[in-house]
Amino acid sequence: MTQSPEQPAAPEGVAVADMWFDPACPWAWITSRWLLEVEKVRPVRVRWHVMSLSVLNEGRDLPQDYRELLDSAWGAVRVCTAAEQKYGPEVLGALYTAYGERFHHEGAPRTEETHRAALAAADLPEDLAAFADSTEYDTALRASHAEAMKLVGEDVGTPVISVEGVSFFGPVVTPTPRGEEAGRLWDGVRLVAGVEGFYELKRTRTASPSFE
Repeated sequence: MTQSPEQPAAPEGVAVADMWFDPACPWAWITSRWLLEVEKVRPVRVRWHVMSLSVLNEGRDLPQDYRELLDSAWGAVRVCTAAEQKYGPEVLGALYTAYGERFHHEGAPRTEETHRAALAAADLPEDLAAFADSTEYDTALRASHAEAMKLVGEDVGTPVISVEGVSFFGPVVTPTPRGEEAGRLWDGVRLVAGVEGFYELKRTRTASPSFE
């Protein structure tokens, strides 16, 4: 396969929130945990898709430390894409959670051992870790990434979210809003995203990602 498998439809009356993620991005990780909180307090169902900071930044002049991070980030998105192609998009949520817990909470390195541990935690075959260094599913990976960029443009990063035809980058927030606070943020994001011609609301970040 070279295209992403079809995503399942949500039950009637439930909004679908499509989120594109790169497991290496701490801000996307917090946004994803927020969406899981939203599912608890609003009629929303999250569907997961892969995008790649490594693809996004190809050919760009970047600081050496960030370039090294991006070089190491290929593995997880390739493993996620291989898992999706072989077992369907429904496996992405658990695999992303397994990667995020290891990368962002445990500080685990992006090694074969970590890939195997994440796969095992998601009840997927550990031999999928071999795809971390394989380009076999790069066409599908790039297609999924391009789908996100088509929705929001090339001048943003991860995460990308799309709901009922409205797509945006973000929200970028820390720490993860919980409970009704998560629901109120969802309501506000949907409100401003639904205003025709609204593009941006931003301030300088003064805090590092917090995974509380």
